[in-house]
Amino acid sequence: MSIADYQDPARCPPQRPALAEMAGPTRALHEAVDDAIRRHGVPYLHPRERTVQLDLLGSDAMIAWQEGKVEFAFMQTGCWSELPQVYARYGTETTGALLRWVRETERAPGAILADCGMQATALLFDALIRPRAHVVLMRQIYNKSRKYAEWLCARVGGELSVVDDGDLDALRGAIRPETTLVFAETFTNPLTRALDPVALGAVAQAARAAGSAGLRLAIDTTIATPWSLRAPLLTIPGVDVVLASGTKALAGQDRDLWGYVASTDLDLLNQLMDLQAMRGGILDWRRAEVITRDLPEAERSFRRRCFNAREVAAFLARHPRVERVFHPSLPDHPDRAIIERHYVRHGSLLSLRLRGADERASRRFADALATCIVPRYALSFDGLVTKVNHHPTVSEYFTPPAALRRAGLDRLIRLGVGVEDGSDLIACLNWALWHGQELSDDDLRAWQAARREQLGLAPRA
Repeated sequence: MSIADYQDPARCPPQRPALAEMAGPTRALHEAVDDAIRRHGVPYLHPRERTVQLDLLGSDAMIAWQEGKVEFAFMQTGCWSELPQVYARYGTETTGALLRWVRETERAPGAILADCGMQATALLFDALIRPRAHVVLMRQIYNKSRKYAEWLCARVGGELSVVDDGDLDALRGAIRPETTLVFAETFTNPLTRALDPVALGAVAQAARAAGSAGLRLAIDTTIATPWSLRAPLLTIPGVDVVLASGTKALAGQDRDLWGYVASTDLDLLNQLMDLQAMRGGILDWRRAEVITRDLPEAERSFRRRCFNAREVAAFLARHPRVERVFHPSLPDHPDRAIIERHYVRHGSLLSLRLRGADERASRRFADALATCIVPRYALSFDGLVTKVNHHPTVSEYFTPPAALRRAGLDRLIRLGVGVEDGSDLIACLNWALWHGQELSDDDLRAWQAARREQLGLAPRA
């Protein structure tokens, strides 16, 4: 029987067309796909690589998947992020291992993965900031999170209140019956405030008992990470949601964007999965595989960075040319008692102000420090290398100077400490503190041009 026998619309042989009789390219492709499936043990649709969808073999598998989704959504037995892969926008076989790690680490009955930390935050805000809803933000949360919440409230007719970190009385006073979200962060960026999760949880519980039944307390733990806390946040009464940008310490190499939301509220998580399924933002399998594989290394690197940051902070705190250092390890930290009670590590992020320096001099110091090569002038933190930047330039460029001063964000130099030897970092900082002011703007531009040439980089336009 040849394939030609199957091409007459008026009749057709009763046997299925045999792959062995098909054209060479067709046969080669599908035989290779079958071989790959045998190697992987997963029915991917590519002869060499994983794919965004699978061979389900028929509708029974899809019906079982749909029924599983219904069970998770209506019976509250889990989050449908855990369902087997049918299409990668909903999750993949490879992301399952990372999802399990998040659930186990956060002691969460459910979690979802996202392609970056802001995607995780935006999903949560989209679900909870509804028309006439009210949200409370702690003042020092990440500025992009605050801006997105403000934009969303303005768009849908919600209301927003901001309270100072650590001011529990102000938080109690801000919560209303229509409050749907209290959003906090630990440690904060760049002033490294540490929240008291037990106290916040107690406020949330009391508010719910008093009539704010729809309130969820969510904590962004990007900077502290689960590795800094004495107890997983979701084991603390009143804490409903934990989220993080895994791009920082949990990936730890400045290489892979990812984020997650973990929660005790399975109904909320299933809402987030519905949103993600419609608009995208799932973590792809290539990153999930690398991130999961490297988690033990990421934790070791985080411990190293925390150790280095503590040494650097102690050095800077006693330096005559430094006005103020912000790091949770320091004895004069405003949240010292909270840190000793709830945290075992202090994170790798620190900030400082120079004695007698204005904004221009602070910016020049960061540029001068970068001429040591260690640290590098870059954004973010928690990679392999130490990074320096002038915080108002990179994060608050469009904020008026008076507003910066009111928020305590003026003249800040931010260090994201890496895994180098701490004594080398201290040597570079000490040189810049004593000699950085001797470099003119022309000196700095000349160094940058020479450095680009040395590295074989094209001149900046």
